[in-house]
Amino acid sequence: MNLKPRFLILAAAIILIASGASWFAFQRIAEGIIEQWGVRLVETQVRYDSARLLQPLIREIALSRQMAHSQLIRRWAKHPDNPAYMQEAIAEMETFRRNFQDGSYFAALRASGAYYHNNAQNDYAGRQLRYFLNPTTPSDSWFYEIIRQGREFHLNVNKDESLGMTKLWVDVLIRDGDETLGVVGTGLDLDRFIRDIVQLAQPGITTLFVDHNGAIQLHRDLRYIDYASIVKAEGEKITIDRLLSDGQDRTFIRAAMRELAGAGPEREHDTRVISRFVTFEGKRYLAGVAYLPELDWYEVTMLDLDVLMPLHSFASVLVIFAATLLVALLLFNYILSRWVLNPVAALENAMLRVRDGDLNPLALPPARGEIGRLTGHFSAMAESVRSHTQELEHRVAERTEELHRLASVDPLTGLLNRRGFTERINAEVKRAEREQGRFGLIWIDIDEFKQINDFLGHSAGDEALLAVGRLINASIRPYDCAARWGGDEFLILLSPCDHDTLARLGERIRNSIETGIQLAEETSITVSIGACVAAPGDPIERILQRADKALYTAKAEGRNRMKIANESRAKTA
Repeated sequence: MNLKPRFLILAAAIILIASGASWFAFQRIAEGIIEQWGVRLVETQVRYDSARLLQPLIREIALSRQMAHSQLIRRWAKHPDNPAYMQEAIAEMETFRRNFQDGSYFAALRASGAYYHNNAQNDYAGRQLRYFLNPTTPSDSWFYEIIRQGREFHLNVNKDESLGMTKLWVDVLIRDGDETLGVVGTGLDLDRFIRDIVQLAQPGITTLFVDHNGAIQLHRDLRYIDYASIVKAEGEKITIDRLLSDGQDRTFIRAAMRELAGAGPEREHDTRVISRFVTFEGKRYLAGVAYLPELDWYEVTMLDLDVLMPLHSFASVLVIFAATLLVALLLFNYILSRWVLNPVAALENAMLRVRDGDLNPLALPPARGEIGRLTGHFSAMAESVRSHTQELEHRVAERTEELHRLASVDPLTGLLNRRGFTERINAEVKRAEREQGRFGLIWIDIDEFKQINDFLGHSAGDEALLAVGRLINASIRPYDCAARWGGDEFLILLSPCDHDTLARLGERIRNSIETGIQLAEETSITVSIGACVAAPGDPIERILQRADKALYTAKAEGRNRMKIANESRAKTA
């Protein structure tokens, strides 16, 4: 045989051997790449789906909580037989109805068992009372179970037999202290919610949400949803265990749920996505499990990697590789890096930045196919998380500011309370010492205030406090501040201030109260006033003691007068 055919045969053998080895190596490498990509994909998909689910639900839960905390609704829930309270509460609930996404609300009262409802079409205007709950009726057991559990809010997929509709219900307890008065909330159309949130157009991805018992709450196939799971015994629920044929897979899902939820109240909830391959509905899927502490639910996302990135999609690369090993290797490395590795690395870097709290936009390289869609999903998710985070930070800042204001203001008079005034006078003492300035302190006490409460009632006493507070606030300068120190005592901080200003302003306040307030039965109000001018270096205790001593002197000399303490002996610069 000539050398040419031998070389041809040898080359053919080498090509066949190299192609077989390359195919084997390629197959293993490709499967590893797909699995690694799948792990990152399932983590990204889970976070994206979680954000899509939470965005509409958080708003509805927040509105339901506001409705449950309404003073009008609480008062009505405590006195359900009062028609005036009922009308005010229904008007309040109608206001919330126009803000709910579904345009509907419900309210169930524990005392009477009455169930109120109105829908987006306002079909039940004027007749919001739909029926009465009965503890012996199975379809009403959800209400009594929610009351029994005592959780602040609950998400419940259930069919209202009386109203003939199936919804994802947001149930929030109405509470007055430790007493549970009823349940209020809203509902989301289940079919539309599943269509918009759960049913993904992307083939190969199955997303479902389960509660802390593993009962399926949301699934694209309505047959798998465990309706009214709150009132079912454990053996009757449709859980995720029924979808997993292998016992080890069921053990993995349950163990992941326990791990993510945390070992106890001292441990923070785990924000990771735990993933593993499982057999789901008879096929091998990559499962990702995440915990949603805002809902006390779990998200389980199943990825069919054979659909999302099938191995035969690399066949064109393999043909090129078999034709010429070197060129194919170079071409494969180029294509793999450009289409898969570089975008996945960039996406991983972006994910790590988001994980570490950096939500600033990051430009990702262009990609095609599944990677391109994944990049788009991640960008949309990151933008949604960024927007949601900014909104939450804004709400927290507003709430913090409001709480600080409430903690510093007297709720009756609107003046500063003891805490708020203490902060102001502390700051003024430091400023006076720093700038070597003086300020004045006026201590006001309503004369015979106990007799007003005893003979005219506490409402008259409150009216007197309000009137005194208004006159004080109207009499002081814009840069001074006044506070209700406690009971019938008021303090005024004047800065800057000298003896003449203190005397003139104090006498003006005393006179305006004496002539400007008239209670029932022609009862007038007078006040006794003690005041002092504080010098740099005066401690707060001494300043208060001097003003209080002057007040005591004014009361001892017959009330309805003002006394100013002697000048402080503290040294000035």
